[in-house]
Amino acid sequence: MMKSKIFLAALSLSVTISSCNSRETDQGATVKAVESENRTDISQATAEVQLDKIKLPENFQIEVWAADVPNARSLAMSDNGIIFVGNRQGDKVFALLDSNGDGKADFRYTLAEGLFMPNGVAYKNGDLYVAEVNRILRFRDIENHLDQPSYEVIYDQYPSKEHHGWKFIAFGPDGKLYVPVGAPCNICESEEDIFASITRIDVDAENIQPEIFAHGVRNTVGFDWHPGSKELWFTDNNRDMMGDDIPDCELNHAPQKGMHFGYPYWHAGDVEDPDFGPKGKGQGAYEAPKVKLGAHVAPLGMRFYTGDMFPAAYSNTIFIAKHGSWNRSLKVGYNITTVSLEGNADANSHEVFAEGWLDEASQEVWGRPVDVMVLPDGSMLVSDDMANCIYRISYTD
Repeated sequence: MMKSKIFLAALSLSVTISSCNSRETDQGATVKAVESENRTDISQATAEVQLDKIKLPENFQIEVWAADVPNARSLAMSDNGIIFVGNRQGDKVFALLDSNGDGKADFRYTLAEGLFMPNGVAYKNGDLYVAEVNRILRFRDIENHLDQPSYEVIYDQYPSKEHHGWKFIAFGPDGKLYVPVGAPCNICESEEDIFASITRIDVDAENIQPEIFAHGVRNTVGFDWHPGSKELWFTDNNRDMMGDDIPDCELNHAPQKGMHFGYPYWHAGDVEDPDFGPKGKGQGAYEAPKVKLGAHVAPLGMRFYTGDMFPAAYSNTIFIAKHGSWNRSLKVGYNITTVSLEGNADANSHEVFAEGWLDEASQEVWGRPVDVMVLPDGSMLVSDDMANCIYRISYTD
């Protein structure tokens, strides 16, 4: 496919503001906020949150890192600490900058608008990649063009169906961009093999052709690679309308290409689908999850903890953001859980790390975690698309 370039409307001439609005990053480079029409000062913005209700392990703290970030979803970070934020319900992609190093974002740049569910963001070699439902966009040298961003469409042939069409994206250890394609339904046999899969593409290829890496994946909105084994782990949201307690959502492990994780025939390893199970190859043909995460909890973002701020016991632990249920008699999820591994492949615990966005007694919800990301200092960002903000979780002993 021929790559086409699309440039956003020219913005007014940008000016570098004074050194009080620049910061020295951990890498030593200076990041300067740049005044422009697409920049919003959010340094005084507030979020409607109830942080006093959040329960964390001893010596952990949570604060608002950035407020006024509409429908904050997937997170990515540049070499010099600029945070990119995807968006599902809206049409924009944002860049957030802590320009004075005070531990909170001061400015929000709108990098693009009018996009089709631009949920996914990823960063590599100076460039920002954004996933719409059917297109992958590339913003070249984005750190130096926050004030006048432009993008090229590098691929536009992913299916355009909206149901589970929003995408989380990330670059793997092989240098390829991993792009999921959700099932276009609650439960169905898809018309094309590419549905209910995780694909990968070479973003530098002249003629990009997606390669299916994993099959039978209903709707993953979060994945990461084990820091040691470099093998893929991902969350998956299982089907609805089978009752309050089945099937479980999943944490899966895909050490190699070609594995099938059961959808639409078997769910959570041991639940045969009443409609499509008989059409499949039998339970043994499909991979069972490493951890059953609970029915309808909506696990989205997940990352391995690779920082050095948290206690050593958290090293290589998986953190999972559970967005929370929408069709269950009593709400569940709305928290952050951890999964610790024994070696590189076997899970030995699944525990709640942060909770309080849901009041179980009243069933009132004030926030919904979406993605998690480790910062260079070892603290962790958590996006919330309901409270329109990003939290920072830190540890002090």
